[in-house]
Amino acid sequence: MRLSIDIGGTFTDLVVESDGSPFELFKSPTVPEDPAASAVAVLELAARERGTALSEFLEDADVLVHGTTRGLNAILTGKQARTALVTTRGHPDILVFREGGRRNPFDNTRRYPAPYVPRRLTYEVTERVAADGRVLVKYDEDDAMRVVDQLGAADVETVAVCFLWSIVNPAHEERFGRLLDERLPQVQYTLSHRLNPTVREYRRASSAAIDASLKPLISDYLTQLGRRLRDAGFKGRPLMVTAGGGLLDFDDVIQAPIHSLGSGPAMAPVAGRHYSLAETSLENAIVADAGGTSYDVSLVRKGRIPWTRETWLGEEFAGHITGFPSIDVRSIGAGGGSIGWVDLGGLLHVGPDSAGADPGPACYGRGSMRPTVTDACLVLGYLDPAFFLGGRMALDKYAAEKALIAGVGGPLGLDATRAAEAILQVVTENMAGAVEEVSVRQGVDPATAALVAGGGSSGFNCAAIARRLGCPVVVLPEIAAGLSAAGGLLADLTSEVRETFPTTTTAFDLVAVNQVLGRLLARCREFLAGPAAGALSSETELFAEARYPDQVWELEVPVRQEAFRGAADVDALRRDFHAAHRDAFAVADEASAVEIITWGARARGRIKDPERSLVVRTSEKSVAPIRRQVFANGAWVDAEVCNREAIPAGARVDGPAIIESPSTTVVVPAGASVERGAFGSLLMKV
Repeated sequence: MRLSIDIGGTFTDLVVESDGSPFELFKSPTVPEDPAASAVAVLELAARERGTALSEFLEDADVLVHGTTRGLNAILTGKQARTALVTTRGHPDILVFREGGRRNPFDNTRRYPAPYVPRRLTYEVTERVAADGRVLVKYDEDDAMRVVDQLGAADVETVAVCFLWSIVNPAHEERFGRLLDERLPQVQYTLSHRLNPTVREYRRASSAAIDASLKPLISDYLTQLGRRLRDAGFKGRPLMVTAGGGLLDFDDVIQAPIHSLGSGPAMAPVAGRHYSLAETSLENAIVADAGGTSYDVSLVRKGRIPWTRETWLGEEFAGHITGFPSIDVRSIGAGGGSIGWVDLGGLLHVGPDSAGADPGPACYGRGSMRPTVTDACLVLGYLDPAFFLGGRMALDKYAAEKALIAGVGGPLGLDATRAAEAILQVVTENMAGAVEEVSVRQGVDPATAALVAGGGSSGFNCAAIARRLGCPVVVLPEIAAGLSAAGGLLADLTSEVRETFPTTTTAFDLVAVNQVLGRLLARCREFLAGPAAGALSSETELFAEARYPDQVWELEVPVRQEAFRGAADVDALRRDFHAAHRDAFAVADEASAVEIITWGARARGRIKDPERSLVVRTSEKSVAPIRRQVFANGAWVDAEVCNREAIPAGARVDGPAIIESPSTTVVVPAGASVERGAFGSLLMKV
């Protein structure tokens, strides 16, 4: 048995996979002040519903996969550790100068953003390495010891070390790390060349600072969670999903906690690609995960999930860049718990504030008087107040109506129904805009892509979003309400290693490049023989980060062979780069040389046969459809209400209709139809 837990802002999801059985989904409210308790609570719920003790339930589990936004939330709320930055003398302003700073450089009403590490906690060491690795200024041991003493006096908890050009000669960073071990053994630290060997100084310093600042928090959290799981009876292997969509052991994440940032949202595109390829013939897919707090959107392009190094914590350009490769996921504050409100000018907004798990939407009956998307859907007739979470939780329709009138209807002169309709229209437009951000702006026409709708609130308006964008089909997997958690069970053990070695296709250094590739492959073999030992299958792929001469940014391009044998291999790399550039920007300079900056390798160990996850849930009982009044297109209409599990494969349901399951509700508008696919997904044509 394998388990996957995704701790969201409103609900914690658990997906359970047993041999030969469909995925099972369990949901329980998140405990914001104690995420580890949220994980244990949802495990207790699953054990209870299976009629067994928690210890007996966990004894059968071989693997537990976990995704969380714990680190991200700490950064956004300023609760990370007290961190210092140590850098080369004369360069203390790496994090101050940064990249960007404002979306509009001429908007002087906005303050320039503060650096991630305050200037008062930035320290300089006398040393200097050149771009070719030569030592220009000798490392001053006495100066370094003075800095270490200052760090101790400043009571810092962690240290980020980023010396100039340590990526080509790391000797000085390594020596300073040893000095910290000797003189401040209680202080954790991150060496930039080990974590993120990129030539861009700001990004390397930023990633090192972010990583160092999370070490105490993530170490305590994962250690505590692991202890609680063991105390509860779990004897298997605990893994965490990384921002790149792979899996790492808890201990590895503790060593480099930057991997945990975005680990929850990164799980959804892994599952979305899986179900889209299984149920449709389309290579492109837009994966949208609508939870209680956020709407996370990602793109699957030609069967591949795009990566990005442009991941910002907070507002783009004004926040802090991780500088680390991650799955390209865009998030907006729009979900089932997003709050509708009217500004002083009379304009309706939805989000980004969320009611969260406590107190939750007004219909939860916990005293909230702020209207949310869930309240709106209840008033519009989309939700059965007696069947929320399969009947485990009753909803208060009167409280929802009261909140809608107070928060939106009163200011805009609308009754509760019209206020609910307005909230849903606004949040739908916000979500459609997020989808356009990852598709149209990256050159992918939504008309060529399936919309994979995941998350507990995805079914309310996925049809409206697909119509707005022209998507030909909406895929709602059986496990849609726990799509991110399901992704954890479909992910592979993954390790990525990189090394900077600039060269060009016109002056290609065959010997040196092959030495770099050899070192990268050796590190991948170590990973596959260590953490990924026993995998069902494994693979290693090489890549280069390249650009045209004088370009600012690189593109990733696959490297076809483990070693370059001659000019033909180099020319193949050049052609592959032209193709990648044309794919990304619609143009390519075929006559130009190509400059390669960084070489990398990814090793993957597959611990899951993906075909085994396509077991379809069936129901032997026939559940007769009922009728319910729902509000659509400005009027109340009579809609058929179907039980999802009772819909056989190939059967068709025409709108207007509501398809219910214990974890989600799907609205099928008039003119749309739904069929159940061969692998259990609902396939909606709008």
